[in-house]
Parts: sequence; C-alpha cells; structure tokens
Amino acid sequence: MPTKILLLEDDLCLCEMIEDHLRDCGFEITTCDDATNALDLAYEKNFDLWIFDVKVPNGNGFTLLKQLRELNKTTPAIFLTSLSMINDLKEGFMAGCDDYIKKPFDIDELTLRIRSLLKRQFSHHNSEILDLGNNLSFDMIQKQLYKDNQPILLTNKESKLLALLLRNQGKFISQDEIFETIWNYDEMPTNMALRVYIKNLRKVLGKDSILTQRHRGYCYAKTS
Repeated sequence: MPTKILLLEDDLCLCEMIEDHLRDCGFEITTCDDATNALDLAYEKNFDLWIFDVKVPNGNGFTLLKQLRELNKTTPAIFLTSLSMINDLKEGFMAGCDDYIKKPFDIDELTLRIRSLLKRQFSHHNSEILDLGNNLSFDMIQKQLYKDNQPILLTNKESKLLALLLRNQGKFISQDEIFETIWNYDEMPTNMALRVYIKNLRKVLGKDSILTQRHRGYCYAKTS
C-alpha cells in the first residue's frame, strides 16, 4: 500500500511540481490550498505524513498543526516554508512539526527527508508500547493509556506529561522543563494546573506512581 501524504501548498506551480515528483517516487498525494480544507482532510482521513506550507489562505500552517496536535493527531509533519528566521523555526517545532524545510529547496532533499522521517516512524512503531504494571500500558507514539487493553481518556496535557515522565523513568523532571515541554508558547502554565494533572494521573496509575521532590520536580516510578 503506498504511503499517503497530505500536501498543503497554495502556490499552484510549486504544488504541481511536488505532487508530480512524489507520485513518481511512489507516494499517494492529496493536495489542498487553504488551511480550512487541510484541517478537515487531516482530521477525517488517515495520512502517513503531512507537508504544510505556513503562509496559506484561511489561516497558517503553524496554527493548523497546533490544532491537530491538540486533537491528539500524531501524524508526522514537515513544514515547507519561506519563513527562515530562527523564531519561525522555533515556532514550527513548538507547534509540533518533525522537520522544517526552508524555501527554496531541492526536490531531492525533500524526498530524502520524507523517507528518513517515515523510516524513523516505522522503526519505532512496534516498540513503543510500554508495560506500566497493574494491567496498564501506554502507547508512546499515539500517547494513549490503556487499562486491560481498553483506552483510558486523558486530557492532551495529561497524555503529554505522562509521555515525558515515561521517557525519563528514574529521573526527576523539573517543573520548568515540564512547563516548557507541555505548554504551548502562547499559554501561561501554572503550578496549580500541573498539580491537578499529576493528581489525575496518580488516580489512574496509583498514588505512588509519580514521586515528587521539592526543588527537583517529578519522577515516574513503576508500580507492581
């Protein structure tokens, strides 16, 4: 089955060039030229990769990807944009992208980056289900918690927080690092909100599952 790619690009000539090249490489391409249509397609259909321009009609790529990540959509994403300042790059990765390619670009470079990103996703896909004990497991790719193989509903930030703690088992993660990782750049994190998320996770995982140390932060401790 061919790899399915959603391409958001409002420059018709560039869009056709990319589409033709990637089709020749064996990819299945769906194109659109505005953020609203891209949001609908990305939410309703399954793609293996998103490629988003940033400056597009009816919104922008940064906001689009941020919305999709808030909806727990984890499809790999590449920004393809003329925005080249370091602040633009930072905003792109803060929005949740996996790669950032500046225009103008070499079409072969785009293809290589696509294949590299998809290879990384495939190689990790089957090894990212963590056994947490007590019939609990967590999918690190989808950021989904399961109890007895049934999904447990967590908020987006609770899922991200649990993933961060699990990636650093046995290590205390500072409050500042949690704020920087879990909260978006335009949000205001609070100690109270973080404590609520920790409390909610402990209700599901067990009261001793997440340790707290003053001035050090939080640490995941697997329970039996």
